[in-house]
Amino acid sequence: MRTRWTRSRLVSLPTLVTYGLLGMACAGSPAPTDDAGAPAAANERPVVALVMKSLANEFFLTMEDGARAHQQANPNRYELVAEGIKDELDVARQIDLVEQMIARGADVLVLAPADSQALVSAAAGAVEAGLTVVNIDNRLDADALAERGLEIPFVGPDNRGGARQAGEVLAATLNAGDEVAIIEGAPGAYNAIQRRLGFEDAMQAAGMSVVASQSGYWEMDRANGVAAALLLAHPDLTALLCANDSMALGAAAAVRAAGREDDVAIVGFDNISAVQELVRDGTVLATVDQHADQIAVNGIEHALVILDSGETPADLQTDVTLITADTIP
Repeated sequence: MRTRWTRSRLVSLPTLVTYGLLGMACAGSPAPTDDAGAPAAANERPVVALVMKSLANEFFLTMEDGARAHQQANPNRYELVAEGIKDELDVARQIDLVEQMIARGADVLVLAPADSQALVSAAAGAVEAGLTVVNIDNRLDADALAERGLEIPFVGPDNRGGARQAGEVLAATLNAGDEVAIIEGAPGAYNAIQRRLGFEDAMQAAGMSVVASQSGYWEMDRANGVAAALLLAHPDLTALLCANDSMALGAAAAVRAAGREDDVAIVGFDNISAVQELVRDGTVLATVDQHADQIAVNGIEHALVILDSGETPADLQTDVTLITADTIP
C-alpha cells in the first residue's frame, strides 16, 4: 500500500474554486478508510501530472500517447493528467500549466521543460508544494537548480551522443573541408545545446567547415526560412544538420525549392513519422530515435519508485537509436 505521496496542499480556496476543484481541497485530510483501517481505493492512486512541450510537434503527441497507454495498462497504480503547450516558445503557458497542476492537487510532476532555466522556478514551486518532481527530455539547468538547493532527477537520452552519431553518417558522405551548417533548437534549451555540440563533434572530427549555426526554434516554418537564407548566403553549402525532425522537414522544403536536392544533404533528430519517408528515399540521411513513447513512461516509473521508496534515485539515461535508410523499419 502506497502512503508516502499523501501530503497537504497549500493552495488557497479561491485558487481551487478557479479550477473547479474545491472537492480536492481536502486531499491533505485523512483519507476515508475501510473496516480494516486501510485507505479507500479511490484515494490510493497518486495523481501524476505530465507537462510537455509543444503538442504541435509529433514527438510530444507520441510521448503523450505512450504515457496514456501506460496508465491504461496500470489503472490501479496512478491517475494521469497530461498537458502541453501550443508551440515550442510558449514558456509562460508552460509555467502556468505547472502552477495549475499544483492547484489541482497533483502528487507527481513529470516535466519536459520548454526552457532549461525558465522552468526551474516553476519546478521549485512544485517541490515546495510537496510534489515529487521528475525532469524528462530536456534537462533543467544545473546551476539554476544548485542555486535553489534542488536535486531533481533527470530521465532522458544522451542528446550529444545521438547527434554525433547522425553527424558521423553525414560526414561519411562528404569530403574534408566541405561547408556545412547547423540549425539549432531553441536557445537556452539544454537538449538543443547538446545536439549542437554533438553535430560539432562529428564535423570537427571529420574536418568539415561549420560556416553557420542558427536557431530554428524547433519549428518547421522557422527552420525553412533559416535554411533558405543559409543556402543563399553559402552557395557552396553541402549539408544542413537539424536539431529535430520538424526543422529537418523545413530544411528539406527549402533545399527542394532551391533546386539543390542533389548537392545538399540533411540530417535530423527524433524519428517522427513525417520524416521517415524522407529517410527511406535519402532526402534525410539520418535521424535519431529517442523513443518518445517511452520517455514519459520512464519518467513516471522513476517517480513511482520515489513515492514507494522515499528515496531519490539517480538520473536515468534512456536509449537512442540511429535511424538510416538501411535501418528504418
